[in-house]
Amino acid sequence: MNTIIPQNVIDDFLKSIEVTDMNKASIRQVLACALNAEKVTGKEFIHFEMGVPGIPAAAVGIQAQKEALDRGVASKYPNIEGITELKEQAARFVKAFINTDIQPSHCTPTCGAMQGTFAAFLLCSQVDPKKDTILFIDPGFPVQKMQCQVMGVKFAQFDVAGFRADKLGPKLESYLEKGNICCIVYSNPNNPSWMCLTEDEIKTIGGLATKYDTIILEDLAYMTMDFRRDGLGIPFKAPYQVSVSHYTDNYIMMISGSKIFSYAGERIAVACISDKLAERHFETLQKRYNISRFGAVYAYDMLYAMSSGVTHSVQCAMAAMLKAACDGTYQFREDIREYARRSEKIKEAMLRNGFHITYDKDLEEPVSNGFYFTFGYNLPDGTPMEGGQLMHELLYYGISGIVLSSTGSDRQGMRGCSSNFRDDQFPALEERLRLFNEAHK
Repeated sequence: MNTIIPQNVIDDFLKSIEVTDMNKASIRQVLACALNAEKVTGKEFIHFEMGVPGIPAAAVGIQAQKEALDRGVASKYPNIEGITELKEQAARFVKAFINTDIQPSHCTPTCGAMQGTFAAFLLCSQVDPKKDTILFIDPGFPVQKMQCQVMGVKFAQFDVAGFRADKLGPKLESYLEKGNICCIVYSNPNNPSWMCLTEDEIKTIGGLATKYDTIILEDLAYMTMDFRRDGLGIPFKAPYQVSVSHYTDNYIMMISGSKIFSYAGERIAVACISDKLAERHFETLQKRYNISRFGAVYAYDMLYAMSSGVTHSVQCAMAAMLKAACDGTYQFREDIREYARRSEKIKEAMLRNGFHITYDKDLEEPVSNGFYFTFGYNLPDGTPMEGGQLMHELLYYGISGIVLSSTGSDRQGMRGCSSNFRDDQFPALEERLRLFNEAHK
């Protein structure tokens, strides 16, 4: 094969880090392989693997964080439940963009959504001894299942693509009726497919959460990024972000600063726990922590044991970004719309060179363009190339991503991220895809 990277450079490094199956390689392992190949060969990779923001962090956040450091907050431990201004602005943000009322006291900052979900998984799994399993509406973020493995918490999963609309309720109920599901997890828009669950589907999830007394963890890291819908992202004005908070009191919404504000490096998110769930008392928690309220245990036991609070200055930054968004002085959706433009052009290049979009439909509509996209490649006999093989061979052509099987997908292919792709890389992408296609005809 006429490859961009010598095969031994890829294979030897994968062997050195004990990766024998690309289906099981983590995002960070794929990145390490690509970075090593760049170092050895001097050839730049096209990095589709990491979901890292590709636009500058919000200036209003940076300024607020600098001012906070100048005020001396670096020497002071923050309140474990979060600083007052952040909690107030988080509640205001939820009202402005989701149209849900929530008390500021129930909005708790976390060290990124990663810590927030880790704490939520751990707590949800301890509420009821009979409910020991987390259900993932997949495809999803691979590291969340890694978190379950680290904690020793059981999980179940299914690929939602085959169970949309009227099929979703019966599929969910087939798990819930067993009585062992403590928490249901999904992202909307979906990472990696970029499908978007509809209002009716979210209503179904919320209704079943109430019926079976199961907690919903709604990951809104990519909120408002369905760029097919005009009008999203205007504060206090419909249409609003679709959310399960309209249909059940059993929810935790994770709102992250990483993608919508491009503030990933400072690790900041807010866990917004419904007023009723936050104040709900559980005897199991009382016995274990001497505190019975769900929200209090989340902050004073889960988060306190993990980090003693979130970096003081970044809480000031997040508060300022949330406030500016609510005031309408920072139109964050216009900044992140750039990802849709990049994704559209990347997918066009894929299609020109023999690849296909793995999740191309969202019900009857074409899937939206956004932060992530999925792609695959058919062999000459028409069968899809196995995802791990596709990933491995694309590394030889200087293209990295992650295998869809790691996300809980039933389909063969890969996830790509448009965020860090530059316009000047299009000629290289086109050439590498062409070479790959020619080698596999």
